[in-house]
Amino acid sequence: MEARMGNPAMVVPGAMKALMALGAATAQAGVPKVTLELANLRASQINGCSVCVHMHARDLRKSGESDERIDTVAGWRDAPYFNDAERAALALTEAVTRVADTSDPIPDAIYAQAAEHYDEQQLGALLLSIATVNVWNRINLATRQVAGGAW
Repeated sequence: MEARMGNPAMVVPGAMKALMALGAATAQAGVPKVTLELANLRASQINGCSVCVHMHARDLRKSGESDERIDTVAGWRDAPYFNDAERAALALTEAVTRVADTSDPIPDAIYAQAAEHYDEQQLGALLLSIATVNVWNRINLATRQVAGGAW
């Protein structure tokens, strides 16, 4: 497989800097880094972005996460490896990523569950992080970026 073009975040002046700044801001809001990475991995799995699945799984392994947790993110509902806050973040990730799949894309119950575990700033950061990984997924898919490749 070969990319259609260079990654747009690298091609458009200032785009990478803006996306990286957004990522840095969300990382500072108090949501555990592992939770953000699990959410990134789950959204990337849903979207079928091999670049991001590869990167976030690798980053989770580098941070010391177990293979059991990484390997079962797609089946988090039935796996015993996630705490309640992570489950709430993963449910929110799925809802935000799949907004076109239902007439009630972010049900009140899913939002309320996340709000039980995260304050407003953390919830905002989680939502921005989910939106950002969806941007990356869509860029990578549209331009057929290659997993493990250099941008």
